[in-house]
Amino acid sequence: MAEMKTADIRAMSEDQREDAVLNLKKERFNLRFQRATGQLENTSRLREARRDIARIKTIAAQARAKKK
Repeated sequence: MAEMKTADIRAMSEDQREDAVLNLKKERFNLRFQRATGQLENTSRLREARRDIARIKTIAAQARAKKK
């Protein structure tokens, strides 16, 4: 999965954002295991996944604040 753009995230529904976060957390978990066993080829993907999760959570919080 490539880095997610903010416009794409904003276009998602709340449920889609939650699913995306869950998928990214699973991916990050698997990447951590790959790193520990020496099988991780693209080390920058760990950082991208972490930042994608933060990006989605930030936009979700902004959307919730906007609704109030």
